[in-house]
Amino acid sequence: MSDKLYIVMPAYNEEANIETVVAEWHPVVENIGPDSRLVVVNDGSKDKTYDKLLELKEKYPQLEPVTKANSGHGATVLFAYNYALDHGADYIFQTDSDGQTRPDEFGPFWNDRKIYDAIIGHRNHRQDGFSRVFVTKTLKLVIRLVFGVSVTDANTPFRLMPRATLEKYLPKIPKDFNLSNVILSVLLVKNKDNVKFVPITFRPRQGGVNSINLKRIFKIGIQAVKDFRVIKKTM
Repeated sequence: MSDKLYIVMPAYNEEANIETVVAEWHPVVENIGPDSRLVVVNDGSKDKTYDKLLELKEKYPQLEPVTKANSGHGATVLFAYNYALDHGADYIFQTDSDGQTRPDEFGPFWNDRKIYDAIIGHRNHRQDGFSRVFVTKTLKLVIRLVFGVSVTDANTPFRLMPRATLEKYLPKIPKDFNLSNVILSVLLVKNKDNVKFVPITFRPRQGGVNSINLKRIFKIGIQAVKDFRVIKKTM
């Protein structure tokens, strides 16, 4: 029996991108096996993202559209991880639905899946603007100051994990935490799990409008520092 892979993606107002992204990623789960799924979680979009997903389901049988009330990217990622676990996934791969990551770079992650506790992409040649690079570098500094560890790229939306890793760490992440992947990366590195960081391509957003701006990033950052300190006490 082949390993069951669930690719999970949060989606918010991605009507312009979602058809292309599903077309790119659905062949990955098809190639893994009939029990694997591409799960796109609509995070209360105000456009026709979910309607589009329901239409695409007719063409892509291993696509699972899921919808819920808006709660933000991090909380939606947590929802998606738990959804995959509840549906019996052996391996969970998380990426985003904005078309910035490339499915042709997934293969080496899957080939090494049994060797590591997590394989995380490293966006070493980013094409999404200086402000995003600045945020990533600042986040790396904050993580070092608060947690005392250096994480290569804590928030990359390109990561493969066996279910055991998520079952171990998801209970430690506060519900609806906005930087859930960051904390997950910190926990993995802090506890000296066997984590591999792999360079990946990170393209410009392929369509639509970015819902995150610098003002919102700043607010998220201030709250994150407060939350990081609380989480550190539980480690």
